[in-house]
Amino acid sequence: MTPSDAQGAQGPHLSRRGLLGAVLAAGVVLITERTAVTAHAADGDVTLSAGGISLLASVGGRLAIRDTAGVTRSAGSKFQIKDQLTGIHLSTGGTPALSALADGTPAIRMDYVFDAAAGAVTVTGWFSVSTGHARLEWRITGPDTLLPDGFLFSRAIQAPTEPDDYLAIAEWVRDSGGGIPYEEPAGVAHTSTWGGLHGLFLLDRSRQAWTNTTWIHAPGSADPAGGWTSGADFFFSATRTSATATIGRGVELGLELTTDSDFNLYDTPGESMQLTALVANGGAARTAELELSVRDFDGALLTATTVAGSIGAAGTWQHTFTVPAPAAGLVFAEVVVRSGTDEAFARTNLATLPPFTYQAGTDSMFGIANYPWLQRPGADAVLDLWQRTGISLVRIAYDGGPGLPPSAFDARDMRHNIELQPSLDANDTDAAAWAADKLAVAQGAGAGYFEVGNELNRPFNTGTAAPSYLDKALRPVFDRRAVTGDTVKLMNNGLAGMDKPWVENFIAAGGWDLIDAFAYHPGRGNFTPDYIPAGDDWSTGSAGTYWNFYGGLKQLKALMAQHGEKEIWLTEAYAPTKPNSWWHDTYRHAAENVLLTLALAKAEGVTCVCWYQFHDSVLGMPQIADPDNVEYHYGLMNRDLSAKPSLLAYATAARALDQATFQGHLTFPDPETFGLWFATPDGPAVVLWNRADGYLLNTSGTRTDWHFPAPEVWTDPWPTKALLTVTAGSAVRELDAIGRSRQLPTAQGKVTLTLDGAPRVFYGLTPVAGPDANTLAGCC
Repeated sequence: MTPSDAQGAQGPHLSRRGLLGAVLAAGVVLITERTAVTAHAADGDVTLSAGGISLLASVGGRLAIRDTAGVTRSAGSKFQIKDQLTGIHLSTGGTPALSALADGTPAIRMDYVFDAAAGAVTVTGWFSVSTGHARLEWRITGPDTLLPDGFLFSRAIQAPTEPDDYLAIAEWVRDSGGGIPYEEPAGVAHTSTWGGLHGLFLLDRSRQAWTNTTWIHAPGSADPAGGWTSGADFFFSATRTSATATIGRGVELGLELTTDSDFNLYDTPGESMQLTALVANGGAARTAELELSVRDFDGALLTATTVAGSIGAAGTWQHTFTVPAPAAGLVFAEVVVRSGTDEAFARTNLATLPPFTYQAGTDSMFGIANYPWLQRPGADAVLDLWQRTGISLVRIAYDGGPGLPPSAFDARDMRHNIELQPSLDANDTDAAAWAADKLAVAQGAGAGYFEVGNELNRPFNTGTAAPSYLDKALRPVFDRRAVTGDTVKLMNNGLAGMDKPWVENFIAAGGWDLIDAFAYHPGRGNFTPDYIPAGDDWSTGSAGTYWNFYGGLKQLKALMAQHGEKEIWLTEAYAPTKPNSWWHDTYRHAAENVLLTLALAKAEGVTCVCWYQFHDSVLGMPQIADPDNVEYHYGLMNRDLSAKPSLLAYATAARALDQATFQGHLTFPDPETFGLWFATPDGPAVVLWNRADGYLLNTSGTRTDWHFPAPEVWTDPWPTKALLTVTAGSAVRELDAIGRSRQLPTAQGKVTLTLDGAPRVFYGLTPVAGPDANTLAGCC
């Protein structure tokens, strides 16, 4: 990533709900009538029971969670701490006792034992029950060197009938600073299934990557009385995880939207789309209204309907709306549930993307920058969507690595490369060993290219890191390849930004002859992709002009004209959509910028563009809403797995440019109108746009620090409309960024095009090559 990722804090959030630190409601999940808690202690065992659940604690630290029939469903016995000086320590035993919480609620107290190496650490467990619910809490004291993010508790699920899962829970909120709504995290659930019975551990936060069949990551929070508190709530439940979380937390209303198709994606225009709203009620019985509104990309209100219903105490209400699939592109749905003064809402996108047969094969420019690590609803479904979108190459794939193995891509005739990160602080011996090991990994993976490292050009725009990179990383791999005769091609580390001083130093030190392809990451701020900053003194700060797309690409082409041509690989290209942030793209701008980025890359002869990344999420914490983290917002897909406009823009570019050959730039009497001319099997394809409104984005409205009140995605952000009249063919078709097609009216062999800052693809026009410039026939 780039320094632009280290952005200032998000504007103030407006949320009526607390997280799981609030007291959870008692007795609401399976049985609405609160039941008495009974307790028993004998022979070292302590039992607590309530309706539908019981806990059994035993000497040694064992804690078993049992269902209403007394069958153990989860059992664990250890707690883990981590000290930054002495490392990881596991409890070696524990003694249970019947006790009570401060309010008199019966509880099990468990005093854990650690060996002497852990030092002066105490861990005390406090476990209580209510109907269908167990509260598990650990209080930890010890030295300041303890790392509360390193706390875990053990549990083993007994005889599940399905694999355990990890689900993030989120809620939609309005931004008090203005702008678009977004999701905030509302907990993490580790779920289990035993036939018709479901159970889940619900935590405020928890990393999937640090959780397995034995341990659950349960980070601690500071306790006002000193030390830290770690906790989880366990529920037996018969409803969806999101509803259980709402009810269990005692939140009055919660809402989750689902559809009847993976990724909310449909094949056929007008196809019936089923949008289901699940309302959960964490309070008393009530009546409520569901209000659905659906808009298209132009803001037209396609559907507006309201239905009434009733929800029992600690109950749910489900209603399914039917919405026709759009002719092309996507629609934006919002459902609001209201009861009295309480309200909750949720949003999702529904899209139409017909199948398409791509023909470019190994000549395709379209790739993805990282492995498919979020495989929901399954690996095959994700790869199906990749190929439907036009993705033909994955940047990283190797056996034992993250994501899918190379064989998964080979089975689909998808190409794959590899990127592995060296250390520039290694000694020569270790650098040579790393090179030998990783070259063998690359060759064994069948990688076409080995990208030797990632963004190792810090400090940016100085060139100082180039010599050490050559000595410790690239040259050892190059030398090893000469010995082994491996066929994998070599790329430099994908530079963060087009770092001209680094490249110049790299060339001066002999690096140009060691690579088969040049890789970099054209990070971009609130500039349109075709923006070229004046001069070469590009600032590299978090809002610097260094972070531009086209200027950097042209700069690289100029260097290649001096020193020799190489394949150009943009191994990470971006259009991040951090909400209400002026430095980043709005959802609408992102779609436009995806299309123009890919069209410009094709025009400049880029071999491959690897888009970063496929899903909104962060590796290790998949689908956990994170409005403040720029890294989270780079995806082509939303957190709920529905398509962003960016996904359809990527597919639009992949389809339009699948077998395209660039013929030249187009010029016009209006110097603010620009065009790219491609030859395709369907005839000339022309990409046109106008820059009357400038190259800077998100400049309107009141900006406070980083906050920008972003307009809704269906709001047209381009006030100036430029008219261009040219000669028309038999039919003129316009394709917008998200793939919506329309026939344009012609008169007397002419057509008038309406252009603005959004790029569009046109078919049926007649480009004319000239000795000094190209234009369109009949241009006036």
